[in-house]
Amino acid sequence: MAKLLEKLATRISARRKLHQERHTTTGYQFALADRVDLLDGAAWDGLAARGSFFHARPYLRVLEDAGPANVKPRYALISRGRAPVAAMVAQYVQIPGRTLIFSEPGAESRVGKALSRAYTRAKGRALEKLEFRFLVCGDILAWGAPGALFAQGEDPAELWPAVTEALYRIHRAEKLAGRTDFLFVKDVPEDDAAAARALGKFSYAPVDSDPDMVLDLPPKWRTFEDYLASLNHKYRKAAKDIFRRVSQGGFKVERLSDLSPHAERLHALYAQVQARANSRYAVLTPGFLPGVANALGARFRTTAITRNGTVHAFVTTVADGETAVGYYLGLDYGAMADGPLYLRLLFAVVADALALGCARVSFGRTALEPKARLGARPRALRVFARHRHPLLRFLVQALQNAVPHDEAPERHPFKT
Repeated sequence: MAKLLEKLATRISARRKLHQERHTTTGYQFALADRVDLLDGAAWDGLAARGSFFHARPYLRVLEDAGPANVKPRYALISRGRAPVAAMVAQYVQIPGRTLIFSEPGAESRVGKALSRAYTRAKGRALEKLEFRFLVCGDILAWGAPGALFAQGEDPAELWPAVTEALYRIHRAEKLAGRTDFLFVKDVPEDDAAAARALGKFSYAPVDSDPDMVLDLPPKWRTFEDYLASLNHKYRKAAKDIFRRVSQGGFKVERLSDLSPHAERLHALYAQVQARANSRYAVLTPGFLPGVANALGARFRTTAITRNGTVHAFVTTVADGETAVGYYLGLDYGAMADGPLYLRLLFAVVADALALGCARVSFGRTALEPKARLGARPRALRVFARHRHPLLRFLVQALQNAVPHDEAPERHPFKT
């Protein structure tokens, strides 16, 4: 009995300590802003230099001026005394419930399909009446770039609680604009155990997410031809067949140096892809990709598939340090019958990555199977969520189910 009481007392003490920690400030100083240029530019640039292009002010300005209408950036500089030790990129995202409607997979029989349709309609009627407001630590338009940046030499375990306090302060300041249904921290590296512990203390729970598909580019691959030569016979033959079919369809693969004259056409092709997506949290404006291209300069490439002078497909590649990000793409699905345009675009990203001198390609979280056939392998990125009331757990589950989470297939396309 004594041991049981002692164990109970220990548990109560731990809970009190955790409650006190959650409701006590961290002691850091915070500067919050709606636009990045309202903050100390030198302090921000010093922290962003250790991060991604998606943390840099040129990109963030494009996001502010030409980003989706339902995405509102927020920023925080975190200091210890006068020394900046962390920066945070966050976004408020307003999402209608109807964008979370999806079809249940795996219903192959006639009865199963009928039940699936009925389920989808019922859920659709429920969700379309709702609207959700998220606060996201990170960039909902990108992947792989964590929302929090820490100064060199700082211990992330000490700074993650300050990040959660910054999110809390932004959340409290936004009450006049409406309630916040969920808080997300996205794209935390799998090996960042400090983040998992700190976020868990503040009621952030892990959310299922597809992996980023990453293709490593060995130094011996200097050209796209080197990559093709590394494929085994089966996969090299399949690649050449894709190139042949695209060429026979009357298409050409070329680089677009200036996106401005093509902005409306590219946006229309991008919109076709978005219309088929399982979920649409944010939709780019016609000026967004040209703006990013201007901000990046030579580190941004657009490869287009054209026929008779008309663009029928395109893909953009961002050189983010040593990583080439296969960014946004667009497709004319009516032209897909004349050639495998999407698969040809994936190979174009590899070619652009090698031309840009990158060490790897980040293809993102969708279409795992075709990317695995190119040699990409999954790399986990953790996402954490916090909601304002425990009864909203079922809505978190609905958000998880809005995008199917597949296991990345294992493929071995290279010579052994």
